[in-house]
Amino acid sequence: MPSVRLKNGVRLHYEDYGDPTHPAVILIMGLGAQMTVWPDPFYYGLAQKGLRVIRFDNRDVGLSSHFDQCGNPNLLKIWLTKPFNKGALAPYTLDEMACDVVGLMKALKIKKAHIIGASMGGMIGQIIAAKHKKKVLSLTSIMSSSYNIPLSKQGLKVLFTLAKHQPKSVCKDAFIDYTVKLNQLIGSPNFPQNEQALYQQAKQNVERSLNPNGIKRQLAAIAASQNRKHLLAAIKVPTLVIHGEHDPVIPVKAGYQTAQAIKRSKLKSINGMGHDFPPELMTKLTKWIYKHVQKAQKRHLKKQMAKQNSANHLPFS
Repeated sequence: MPSVRLKNGVRLHYEDYGDPTHPAVILIMGLGAQMTVWPDPFYYGLAQKGLRVIRFDNRDVGLSSHFDQCGNPNLLKIWLTKPFNKGALAPYTLDEMACDVVGLMKALKIKKAHIIGASMGGMIGQIIAAKHKKKVLSLTSIMSSSYNIPLSKQGLKVLFTLAKHQPKSVCKDAFIDYTVKLNQLIGSPNFPQNEQALYQQAKQNVERSLNPNGIKRQLAAIAASQNRKHLLAAIKVPTLVIHGEHDPVIPVKAGYQTAQAIKRSKLKSINGMGHDFPPELMTKLTKWIYKHVQKAQKRHLKKQMAKQNSANHLPFS
């Protein structure tokens, strides 16, 4: 698997699939999730439709740079002091993670890309689309939010349950079981995944990399982030918002609010979908997102042609 060291010193491991001359799509995964959590049928499905698709491990997860030197952040302190220090107590911010993506694009010589982010990845994607506008052709925000994760009663119940079962030591078998439990709790009620399949996926990811403190540091970045509602108003590219109606982590209300805050956005909510990627929905999601990307790509080419024609018809001085 290739990797690249960015100018900020962060090393990102990535996978780049598809014709390099085709429109580029960058997939940004969520909290504590490795790039392998993007389902293969979705990843390769987009490439088979004629796109160049890049997925990567965010900093502090998978095979990318770990920030162990930063230790364990005090999440409560970050939360309480956030209005005053603007994230200064967090080891790093979502904005810095957004810059990682821009740096990856530069390293791969990608001038513009279609950004697709899930959960925390959607938050990062929103920042890129608002602050690095010239780099983005379209945005797809999946099961994400425009502000810190809003906890519902169901969300609190999930957190308490997970805290109760969280492994006390770095034991691979314990973390595999914990990951299975996590995915069962946040999964889609209408599309429950086979426990054996969940176990195999968890085993694959834990054996690939295990960095529980990295998850805490990423969570600190989320906790320290400010409300992005004002940023969303600055997003001008075509945006697709996808959210499960039974998401126990980020309520579907957050999806509606995100879509309302972004002009020219479209919302697609899915009945029975939770905070995961059920295999039964991959064909539908691939179709929706490819159609969205294709439409945005045509819009971009049309604008390029108009600009070129305008330049060709400039009067001689």
